[in-house]
Amino acid sequence: MRALNWLAGLFRRLTSQGAERPAPRDRGAADLERTLAYAFRAPALLLTALTHPSAASPGEPNYERLEFLGDAVLDLAIADLLMRRFPEAKEGALSKERASIVNGRTLALKAIEIGLGARLRLGKGEEKSGGRDKTSILAASFEAVIGAIYTDGGLVPAQRVVERLFAGDIGGPAAERDYKTELQEVAYRQFRTQPVYELVAARGPDHAKRFTTRIRIAGRDLGVGEGGSKKQSEQAAARAALDQLTQERVGHG
Repeated sequence: MRALNWLAGLFRRLTSQGAERPAPRDRGAADLERTLAYAFRAPALLLTALTHPSAASPGEPNYERLEFLGDAVLDLAIADLLMRRFPEAKEGALSKERASIVNGRTLALKAIEIGLGARLRLGKGEEKSGGRDKTSILAASFEAVIGAIYTDGGLVPAQRVVERLFAGDIGGPAAERDYKTELQEVAYRQFRTQPVYELVAARGPDHAKRFTTRIRIAGRDLGVGEGGSKKQSEQAAARAALDQLTQERVGHG
């Protein structure tokens, strides 16, 4: 915590140097603030959080330091949320759940949800190479925005934003995620149709049978899963389909 406070203080001192000439809020920044439900007192921090190193002039700050800070803030905020949500869960289960949430792919998806990609400042080369869709850049910018909120307003506002954005992603260390329900929602949003599950194989003796299920959505094969029951194989196939759709959405950056 002392390290977080020290870094936040450093950012505040750096940004206060330009306090006499505050950075104007453009429409994109204002829209992002509404999405986050947080208004920056120092708009320059948000601009920095959206600035990729390739777009920064010599001596101009970019998002890397805020990304470093935001990574630590996210870990703390998610850990705190899990501790409050699941007071009886053990450390190992909590750690596993946090790791499933705080990872590059999930953070990139969050960046897409709040519209960060379109608001990034990228250099010409990074722009041409599809930087706005790269998982690494989207995840880094998301962490930087969280770091900027922490620097601007402190831990409590940052925790509120994180909880608002991630509360629906926490299935619980003791509870198995319902991938079929998740996929059903995603399929309707993206394709306006429902997944079709097809049992393609049932192998082995009755006491140890293994089932294989394939999922098709809008005529596309999107996932195959295996399990000790039809239900388990369908859940595994749904998870595979969700992974495939996620990869297609955020790209392979």
